[in-house]
Amino acid sequence: MMESVKCSYEDTAYDGQNSKTMEGVFHTPLEERVRPYIDLIDSLRLIGIEKDLALPTIAVIGDQSSGKSSVLEALSGVALPRGSGIVTRCPLELKLRKIKCGVQWKAVISYKEQFIEFDDPSEVEGYVKQAQNELAGDGVGICDELITLEIMAPDVCDLTLIDLPGIARVPVKGQPEDIGCQIKSLIWKYVKKDQTINLVVVPCNVDIATTEALKMAQEVDPEGKRTLAILTKPDLIDKGTEKNIMDIIRNQVIPLSKGYVIVKCRSQKQIDDKISLTEATRVEREFFKRHEYFSCLLSEEKATIQCLASKLTQDLVDHIKNALPLISEEIKKQLWSFRKDLSKCEVGPPLDPQKRKIFFIDTLTKFNDKINRLSCGEVINKDNLFVMLRSEFKKWKDHLDSTKPSFHKMVQDVVSEYDLKHRGQELPGFSDYKVFEMVVQKLVSQLKEPAIDTLRVIRDTIQDQFLDVSKTCFLHYPYLQSVAMNKIDNIQSKQEAKVKKRIMEQFEMEQLVYTQDDIYFKTLNEIHSTDGLKASEENFAGFDSRSKYPEMLQAYYEIVVQRLADQVPMLIRYLMLKTSAQLLCTEMLGLMDGANVADALREDSDISRNRIELQNRVERLTIAQGKLSNFV
Repeated sequence: MMESVKCSYEDTAYDGQNSKTMEGVFHTPLEERVRPYIDLIDSLRLIGIEKDLALPTIAVIGDQSSGKSSVLEALSGVALPRGSGIVTRCPLELKLRKIKCGVQWKAVISYKEQFIEFDDPSEVEGYVKQAQNELAGDGVGICDELITLEIMAPDVCDLTLIDLPGIARVPVKGQPEDIGCQIKSLIWKYVKKDQTINLVVVPCNVDIATTEALKMAQEVDPEGKRTLAILTKPDLIDKGTEKNIMDIIRNQVIPLSKGYVIVKCRSQKQIDDKISLTEATRVEREFFKRHEYFSCLLSEEKATIQCLASKLTQDLVDHIKNALPLISEEIKKQLWSFRKDLSKCEVGPPLDPQKRKIFFIDTLTKFNDKINRLSCGEVINKDNLFVMLRSEFKKWKDHLDSTKPSFHKMVQDVVSEYDLKHRGQELPGFSDYKVFEMVVQKLVSQLKEPAIDTLRVIRDTIQDQFLDVSKTCFLHYPYLQSVAMNKIDNIQSKQEAKVKKRIMEQFEMEQLVYTQDDIYFKTLNEIHSTDGLKASEENFAGFDSRSKYPEMLQAYYEIVVQRLADQVPMLIRYLMLKTSAQLLCTEMLGLMDGANVADALREDSDISRNRIELQNRVERLTIAQGKLSNFV
């Protein structure tokens, strides 16, 4: 029975020719067919399309110390972090790019905001450890942040795969009690996707049926259609168990559509002895070539890292080819759905920086346009500003009118009691003009505070309307809303101080007791209607008697009231509304020069966040659709 699994001499003799075939497996025609498909998927992954749909990929999983890192080392030609316990602490996307012979080896490692280029293969292990420490912290914790390592070398195959943390059963010192669950949860995110080829690494010296990695693969892929198993450490199997291994490799134990490949990577002793990966590859082939049972696997292309590399590349490309029509169709469906949802969202800032700048200018212009229209009397908000202003100005006029009776009474009292209270050295019948001037000045001074009160009310009304415009125009932009509110308050405060000063000046001028003669006569004639006598410069002598003084002073006070009734509102309206609006518009336009557009248009609402997410998805999917158009 044992003899039946031994390889014949012919199988062994074939190896020399097969070796040459394998060595040339990545010849130019194959590269030309393989590379575009792998580059396509990498480019789609780079734009973040995996946030929207699953991409074909190879996920490498295995129990701790299964030889996962050794396999990846052999494929990549560089040393990766090794040791006991959890070595892979973050998902590691390994991009292998075959370049022309003679071109210098180089690599790029990227994660989060880091992007490091280097040209020394010996630095790979250190950079990967550094990246894992930055993402997962010092110690033995794990993190689901992706690290991407791209290696460009003449002696690698074109292949992309993702190495995942080894499955742990028992936490070690410093690890959380649920570390096993954390690792399985992370692995599950990758292996459950239909587009993922699960590359399961299993040591030959353990019972394959008990390995956690294969169990997980079977859970998500019961028929084994997208699972490929790698058997490692064939040199450690017990004598007499070779047949069992051969049964596994030939799919007679746990059948897998993609089958099994057996490899022998560098042992710890070979690493300690500084055996190079190139030498290790030669030693591996020699091991299988001379093996009593496994030598036939060379001709069957089921043994060596070289065979694995070829199979993985071909499997991945075939997987990609089969998946592209499905991916293309899914992109079309999602684009239609997301564009429909986006059309229902409120318009927001474009993602393109130049278009965003134009949108920013347009947003400020619309705000200024509303402020200008508001200052000109258009109804912009729910309340009519000019109706509210007119109402307040009428209250001011009503207050002025309400002071007339007290003024008239005071004048009448002064005239009646002049000889008793105000007469000086003059003879009876003569009156002192300054006394009446004093009466006017005293009553006019009492109007100052009501005028300032009117100013305060109007300032609040205008400011509220300006703020409503800013809230409407900058509803989703807290930065712009904050800037506008500060500018509105600042400008209104300064303008209020100016208006107050001008009003006080107006009342100072009213102390002069002055008006044009024609205006005075006109008002006096409107008040005086006795004897049909009209006051004028020619016949004013008839009015020059103490009995006419009340009417004369009443006429002047009418002029004062009319003057203040118009002048105070005009000052307030001009400086608090018209000039304030102009100043505000100028200052808001000034933001175009100094503001950071991205910060200024940063939104803070569920609606905007949803719209931005939809915009990002539509942009990603549109780019992806363009990339796929050459393949599908």
